[in-house]
Amino acid sequence: MKTKQIEKVIKPGKAHFVGDGFRVHGFIPAAITMERMDPFLVFDYNATYNFPASEIPKGVGVHPHRGFETVTLAYKGRVEHGDSSGGGGVIAEGDVQWMTAASGILHKEFHETEWSKTGGDFQMVQLWVNLPSKYKMTAPKYQALTNATIPKVELDGGLGIVEVVAGNYQETAGAASTFTPVHLYNGKLKQGGRMDFALPEHFNTAVLVLEGQVIINGEPIPTDHFVLFKNEGTDIHIEADSDALVLVLSGEPINEPIAAYGPFVMNTEEELKQAFRDFQTGKFGHLAD
Repeated sequence: MKTKQIEKVIKPGKAHFVGDGFRVHGFIPAAITMERMDPFLVFDYNATYNFPASEIPKGVGVHPHRGFETVTLAYKGRVEHGDSSGGGGVIAEGDVQWMTAASGILHKEFHETEWSKTGGDFQMVQLWVNLPSKYKMTAPKYQALTNATIPKVELDGGLGIVEVVAGNYQETAGAASTFTPVHLYNGKLKQGGRMDFALPEHFNTAVLVLEGQVIINGEPIPTDHFVLFKNEGTDIHIEADSDALVLVLSGEPINEPIAAYGPFVMNTEEELKQAFRDFQTGKFGHLAD
């Protein structure tokens, strides 16, 4: 097998707020295009940030989506979600929320009410995962993946675990159901621990270092940096210089036209216009603020 070569290491750019509750560094599409990371359309990283206590929860009010899925991974803090299909709930540290917007959904996401009253450190990742044209107009759905339900593979020597959110790792299947082949792993390493991944050569693959310092395929990578791999080779080796947390994502390209505007991602401009018309005429359902 051949080692995957690193294409580039991207440091976090200037942070911006999404609503008033998410302070994020955008890696996709800010630094890497949607087409290059297909099927991953957006990658927003809320690096650890301390939110003060607030009686009024911070977040993002009601807004629409169509044509893709949002995946939120909670590392610190708590988020409360609600949507027009009846999905919703609270995700806490270690949980994952996988929302399929598909044909159209309204949703809102805020800091969980009780957590907001005390505030504290907050760290999250939100991904947008594209859907192939044949699935873009399927019914919305919601997967609430608590940490207890996410399969875990212990690493050699007890020096860490891999949480298999989606895809497979060492014959262990992930918790999430996906429309196209996607691998999504949280790797938690103790100092001196090592993880090895074999991912298809043609899949678009990246790693985010959320905590600690690691060496990836021989190259030291600092905290909060994003590593993009070339589509050559299969093997990734991650070693921990200190206790570390990494997110590994890899997906098979859908290779269809991407027409994206605001909260909608379709294949053509006409489909985008139709999405706006459907939203404006109430076809995405109703959701109270």
